[in-house]
Amino acid sequence: MGLFDFLSKQLVDVIDWTEEPGDLALRYPIKDREIQNGAQLTVRDGQIALFYDEGRVADAFQPGLHTLDTANLPMLTSLRHWETGFRSPYKADVYFFTTREHTGLKWGTPQPITVRDKEFGPLRIRAFGSYGFRIDDIAVFAAKLLGTLEHLTVQDLEPQLKSVINTAIAAALGKGETAFLDIAGDQAAMSERLMAAVAPAFAQWGLKCTSFFVESVSLPDNVQEYLDKASSMRVVGDLNQYARFQAADSIDEAASASGGMAGLGASMAIGQNMASTLGGAFAGGAPPAAAPVAAAAAAPVSSDDAFEQIEKLHKLLQMGAITQDEFDAKKASWLQRMS
Repeated sequence: MGLFDFLSKQLVDVIDWTEEPGDLALRYPIKDREIQNGAQLTVRDGQIALFYDEGRVADAFQPGLHTLDTANLPMLTSLRHWETGFRSPYKADVYFFTTREHTGLKWGTPQPITVRDKEFGPLRIRAFGSYGFRIDDIAVFAAKLLGTLEHLTVQDLEPQLKSVINTAIAAALGKGETAFLDIAGDQAAMSERLMAAVAPAFAQWGLKCTSFFVESVSLPDNVQEYLDKASSMRVVGDLNQYARFQAADSIDEAASASGGMAGLGASMAIGQNMASTLGGAFAGGAPPAAAPVAAAAAAPVSSDDAFEQIEKLHKLLQMGAITQDEFDAKKASWLQRMS
């Protein structure tokens, strides 16, 4: 026997596993080496070790320090018929499994899901979130996922788990039971429903889904842009009321200020023009050009008044209530009327 053969046949007297982040299971690298009587097995917290004999589970070890002999290898002793004498050294397959929870794993719909929304009709929705899982049934996990592999990690399973999640997401959103605008307020309940939906698929592999969160549900950018414009249109009534209030307020200020009725007339023109601008901008058309208003609009205004109205128009531009062209036109009009 050469030196290499001797080293390859050396006895194993210490067996332990220090797992790395993302590890799920490992076949201890014994190869052609043999385990000697009295060897020490260390199973750390959150781990379980299994001894296999010719593909059959022989003995399981919970966290702790174990001395390997016939006293704590009852199944292996029975399978090897060691009742009348412990054979040392011996060969066996030793697998370590981690039972700790793996959290913060990300999921997301690879493509938008088409749903029939109650309010908007067909929509394409995207969803993103996170989930966590752990090994729950080691025997099932070992038989269905680990098999004869030497090593298995979370990264190896993620594509399979994400497929399960995406299927559950498509089924849940595709029903259209909850309107899109209500989903944001329903994310906690939706997370619970989806966690229950993926649980059976996880269980068939010996896994348990321990957490599931829907963190974002969104529309494609172009669809979201149209939705934002529609939201702006819904406040037309309120802005018209605001414009009327501003016109009435300017009348009171002009009446009490120097300038008397001349100032009052200019303020009335400003108020009327402001209301016309707001109404026209949100209605999508140009402001009406009634003769009395046009005549009043020709009245000069102070620079302070003009800049104040331009500032208000700029706020409407930022809100999306008016377009850049409408803002530029009104701005030029107010600058021309400055006295």
